[in-house]
Parts: sequence; C-alpha cells; structure tokens
Amino acid sequence: MPKRPIGASRRFMKLAAAITAIATVGVLSGCASSDNAGASDGGLPSGELQILVSSADASDAAFKAINEAFEQKYPDVKVTFSSVSNDNYPATKSSRLTAANVDIFVVKNLVEVPDYAKDSASDYTLFAQSGGLVDLTDESFMSRFTPTVLDAQAIGGRHYAIPTGLSYSTGVYYNKSIFAKYGLSVPTTWTELQSVLSTLTAQNVTPFGIGGKDLWPAGLPMLASVASLYPTLESKQELAKSLWENSASLDSGLPLTVLQKTQTILQNTQKNFSGAGYDDIPAAFARGDFAMMPDGTWNAPTISTAVDGAFDIGFFPLPVSDTAADNQFLNGKIELQLGLASSTKNKTAALAWLDFFSDPVNYTTFVEKSGFSPAEPNIESSAFLKSIEPYTSTYQPAWDVVWIANNKAGEDAVYPFNYPALAPLGSSTADEAAQSAQNAWKAAF
Repeated sequence: MPKRPIGASRRFMKLAAAITAIATVGVLSGCASSDNAGASDGGLPSGELQILVSSADASDAAFKAINEAFEQKYPDVKVTFSSVSNDNYPATKSSRLTAANVDIFVVKNLVEVPDYAKDSASDYTLFAQSGGLVDLTDESFMSRFTPTVLDAQAIGGRHYAIPTGLSYSTGVYYNKSIFAKYGLSVPTTWTELQSVLSTLTAQNVTPFGIGGKDLWPAGLPMLASVASLYPTLESKQELAKSLWENSASLDSGLPLTVLQKTQTILQNTQKNFSGAGYDDIPAAFARGDFAMMPDGTWNAPTISTAVDGAFDIGFFPLPVSDTAADNQFLNGKIELQLGLASSTKNKTAALAWLDFFSDPVNYTTFVEKSGFSPAEPNIESSAFLKSIEPYTSTYQPAWDVVWIANNKAGEDAVYPFNYPALAPLGSSTADEAAQSAQNAWKAAF
C-alpha cells in the first residue's frame, strides 16, 4: 500500500517548482488538440489514452481492472497506463506534461489556498488556476460524487479533478482478542485510553506498534491529536490562520498539548520503534507483538492479509480529548485525485474514461480492489469499511490537508507540530520540541 508522508508533499514544495508549472502551462496550451480529438466515426472515442498515477499495489490493480473494462467497451481506444513510485512521481509527471504525452494524471494537494498563504500554494493548485487542467465542473459525471468531498477540493468554486476515494489517517487498529482477554472496551476519551494503556502495560503487553524508521507513521498520532483537540474543520482552519498571522504560538496552549499527547503515544510504543519499517508492522501486529497500531484505512487489506483470520481486527478513532463527542469522527484525505491535462491530445477518450470510471457499477469495482472508502454515495464497500461507517458519516479533512506549510520556515515547523523531535523518536521533551517549532516558525516572518 502507498506510504503517506505527513506533509511531505508540501515539505519539499518550492516556489520555483510552482513557477515552472505555470510556465509549462504557457508552453503546452498551444499544443492542446481540439475537444473532438480522438473521436472515431459515430463520435465514439478512439486512439491512445495516456494515464499516469503514483504507484500502490492495490490501487494499481484497481486501475488496471477499470482500464480493461473500458477497452472492452471502447475497443478503438488503447489505454497506456503508467504507475510510478511516489518518490519519482513528481519528476515523471513534470517531464510528461512538458512533452505533452499524458492525458489523465494524479494531482496532489489540490486545495483552495487561503489569502494568508497564497505564496505557499501547491504547484498543482497553481497549475489548475493557470489553465493547466481541464475544468470538469460542468461535466455530468461530477454529480455522482459526494458534494462535501468535491467542496473539499474545489478551487474558486470550480472542480479540476475527480476524487478516486477517501482514506482515514487518525484511527487505531486493535487486536480484539487481546482486548477481550483483559476486559478492555474501545476507549472514547483520553482518560479511557489511559486506562487501556495502564492495563496493557501491567500485563506486559506493548500497547502500540509504529514503524518509526519511515518517520511519517509516527506522525499519525499527531494528526489524531489535532483531530481530537480541534474536532471541526472550522477549528483547524482557525488554528492554521492564527499561526500564519502569529496570533497563536506553537509552544503554549492546545498546540503544546498536541505534542504532549503525541509523546505519550510514542512512549507507549514498542521498544526501538524508530528502527522498525512501516512495512514490517502488519506482520508484527499479526504475531501479537502489540495490541494496537495507529495506521490509515488504506492499509486495511495488507493488515487483514497479515493477520489471516488469527484474530478479529477492530478500528476506532484515537481519542485524545476528554470529551467523547470530539473523538467521534475519523479525519482523512482525498486519495489520488485525477486531473485532465489541458494539453491532452485525446480529450474525447479522456472524458469518456472519467465518465466510465465514475459510473457507480465500475466505481464499486474500483473501491473494492483499491481499499479506498468511496467518494460517491450509496456504494457497496468492504466489511471493514462498513464497520467504521459510524466514524466516517461526516467527512472531516485531516490536519495535513488543512495545513499550508510556509516555505520559509525551518524543518522544525514544517507540520508545524514538531513530532520528529519527540523522544523516544527524537531526543526532546514536548516543551523543547514545541519551542524549537515556534522559533523556526517565527524566523519565517
């Protein structure tokens, strides 16, 4: 399954890359073919359709199933599907756009950027605003998607991509057998979670397992802490705005509490977790090495395969607030948004593919194979996804979706909650990590 770096896509975002993207639009706009390119006799799509995505085993298999079915329906279209590793995707995407040999491709961080952070807009957002993506707002297939999900990725009220699904990042998988053995119930508040931790440690059971070697998995408890302490989209947006306007600080109040609670989770994680790889954790969970693991819903197929029926798996929002209502929803992100390049040489086939993909029958196949939560209403999902529906009835964007990193800030303020510095992952106390983050943040202004 794909790795989910907390804020990494923004971490390495540079203004120069954004400017390059804008310049590329100007170069490519003259290369775009007419809206009817690729149409065969009778108006049916034909020719080659180039699709580029960032790689993940489950979603790759899902895309391939869609492509095969599409080619059966439209035999005059040849779909050329390219899947590239997450590390290599940005460079590959840029070169393909420059050469005008890609039609549909994955766009990332396609969100409206508030006025206070305009200079830190993602290159994808700038690309859309500059005409690099086809405006899909008025296409009939857009009405199939859940309105609140579309709203979350709108730019100026317009839609430049389709959402392939949703993933939730603020929950915890747990071993139901271990919970039952020690008479534990799913915690709904921080106090209840502390009781669970105390019981487990008293029985010499390690509470949590995290793959800290990849760093970003240790950020999932941070996202969960923000989700609980700032339980609405509006409260997260206000936090981001107040930090950018320097009316709030990272080393006091709730921002400091975020790191304090995150550190408590890390202190209850397996020994030497900073050396454990993310891909090693499902097998360790299956062995019973720990009772719980903070992870995203995207990893459910891998975890289920590793456990292979040895015990039942549950999933709940990591509760950091002592108000249960603040912990009732999982926070997440829109997966693999698909945009259509304005430079496409086969717009007819591309729009036909997007329409085919979003057809509820075909889309059901995609979510079954990808493991994503559906971004369309009334789509049949897996037993696991059904089990967490009470936590996902209202889509709540996670902090790493809301937060806009400041390119001028130092490494300690990227997220901006400085979880990598927290011991035992790093060497700092929560207060020290928060102070370092505040210093790095202030230096950017």
